[in-house]
Amino acid sequence: MKTALYPGSFDPVTNGHMNIIERAARLFDRVIVCIMINSEKAPFFTLREREQMVRSATAHLQNVEVDAYEGLTAEYAKLHNCCTMVKGLRAGSDFEKEFQMAMINRKLNPALESMFLTSEHQYMYLSSSIVKELGMHGADLTDFLPESVLPDFQKKITRLRKIKEAEQ
Repeated sequence: MKTALYPGSFDPVTNGHMNIIERAARLFDRVIVCIMINSEKAPFFTLREREQMVRSATAHLQNVEVDAYEGLTAEYAKLHNCCTMVKGLRAGSDFEKEFQMAMINRKLNPALESMFLTSEHQYMYLSSSIVKELGMHGADLTDFLPESVLPDFQKKITRLRKIKEAEQ
């Protein structure tokens, strides 16, 4: 059985992420979407909130599992017998960072291959950071987030907007 690992912060999971997950699910017997800690980012949602959002968004995919991990991606892949790490690429700037990480992961886990899937054109511009910014300004996020994620996202945004208003 070929198992792929799709790691990321998924803060929140977007339709761009879902496009990569669904395509990977067609290519592999099993796909593990693993919510990771990125020390360079301050998360909007807790690890458990992100895990629940990804679970609800991927519930229709029988061969997709969701997990969370606070260690190294290469170590997680070893522990779960993942043969391939799948990463989505939006633009040239994504490639440099992802290529560097692929080389580091390969050094740590020589059995782990990396597969890069380019985003479909409608998702090339989409990122969790942009979605959060749009949400803070009240934009309609229907085209950017999975339907199952929208209510949780809206609740969080509403709470954060109230906090910001109270501070001003």
